[in-house]
Amino acid sequence: MAQTVGTVRDPARLADEHAIGEIIHMHCRGVDRADEAALKQCYWPEATVSYGAEPAPAHPFCEGLVPAIKAFAQTHHLVSNILVTFPDGGEPASATAESYLIAFHYLKDPQGQDSEMTYLGRYLDRFEKRGDQWKIIQRVPVMSWSQNAATSHDDQHPALAALTRAGRYPDDPVYG
Repeated sequence: MAQTVGTVRDPARLADEHAIGEIIHMHCRGVDRADEAALKQCYWPEATVSYGAEPAPAHPFCEGLVPAIKAFAQTHHLVSNILVTFPDGGEPASATAESYLIAFHYLKDPQGQDSEMTYLGRYLDRFEKRGDQWKIIQRVPVMSWSQNAATSHDDQHPALAALTRAGRYPDDPVYG
């Protein structure tokens, strides 16, 4: 570990931590909006992800994730408790990050049997810094548990009917 917990870090280190957190957050947006370009910008071209038994190239994984995520009516990924660790000594060119994840997946059923899969886990990421840019070089998701349950969605409820609706890329309001 490069730091003792709770010590004050210099501004450059804080900037690195912020940039790493921004990548982790952008990945969540990329998943929820089914935005392939947003997902790919989080990974170096040779990066790997370990969503299966063996690590796989990240960029092709991002390409396949887009249609898979569109099978759900909506998804909502939340990350928290992001802890970044840098190696000891010198200007950091690598870092590790652990972030906690809660992901909601809403599946609308044509017969009215809507369901929600909730996933709880963590991302264990290795980052590399090239020039002034951080990106993920390796991601390992770690599952704590998941649950599936019947759910409902009343988008015509008076308190919700006038709200702007979320969408996928490029139809979500964030791209407008």
